[in-house]
This record gives sequence, structure tokens and C-alpha cells, in this order.
Amino acid sequence: MLVPPGEGRRAGVPPFGLRVKISSERSAAGSLFEAAIPVGFDVGAHVHRRSEEFFYVLRGEVEIFAFEPVARTGDDWHAWRSPEGEGVVRAAAGTVVHVPPGIPHGFSNPGPEPARLLLHTAPPAHHEDYFDELLALLAARRGDTTDEVRALRERYDIEQLTPLRSART
Repeated sequence: MLVPPGEGRRAGVPPFGLRVKISSERSAAGSLFEAAIPVGFDVGAHVHRRSEEFFYVLRGEVEIFAFEPVARTGDDWHAWRSPEGEGVVRAAAGTVVHVPPGIPHGFSNPGPEPARLLLHTAPPAHHEDYFDELLALLAARRGDTTDEVRALRERYDIEQLTPLRSART
């Protein structure tokens, strides 16, 4: 199967662009997505119990972490530290991040420009369905969606640790 540049099933609406490159219907090994990350977006710290993820920064920069913090404090993960002293890093194009199952992680785009990520999740866990629902929820925002996002994430094996914040908040 060949997926040309700019192709793949589109999920969400700008600025939350996502392309499903390889879905769980095509592969038992994993799903592959290309994601546009708008300035101001923060996915929130979260954990997947059963799946692992790989992030590859294609363009721009994101702040990202993937470790168990000394303490899961507050509603903002940007100051979290690992027992070994690791902290959040600014990841530029070409950076790869591996997140094993059960490890807290998160990313945000503080700017100044949109970023693009390639995301691989294994096993696939139907992340494309999660993204469809999440991006529709964000596009149709009607006030505070914190509880709705938390319930959605729970259905897809995602334990939310800090709130998701979109570029619209």
C-alpha cells in the first residue's frame, strides 16, 4: 500500500488536521497518523495502559515529555521532573520519541508556528476512531469540554492526567 503526500483519510477540521495514513483495518501491528499541531494546543498528560506510541517531529517544534514524574501534580505537566532529573524538552524536526505502555506523556505546541508530527501507535487500538470523536468534539466546542474529553479518553484506554487545552481556549 502506498500513501502519497497529502493523502490518507482526513479527520477533524482545521486547525486540528489529522491524516490517517495506516488504520487499524489495514494493520494489526499499528496505526500511523500525520498530525497538524496548532500553536497553543496541549494534548495534556496522559497514559495508555496497553499501547505504545512513537512520535516523529516532521516540522516545527513541540514541547514533549515521556517519563513517570516524581509527582503528578497540578493541572500542568510542563514543570514535571523524572526521578533521574529529566524534564520537558523542546523537540525540533527530526526528533523521535518512544512512549512504552504505562508511561505518562504529553506534548504541546507553544509556537511560534504550527508543527507536524508522525504518530505511530501499537497495537492500533482504534486510535483513528478516538481522533475522529475528539476532533469533532473540539470543533463543536460548547463551553468547557473537560468532562467530555475525559469520558472519551477513558473509552479508548487513555487515562487523562492533566487537561487537554486547544488553541481555542
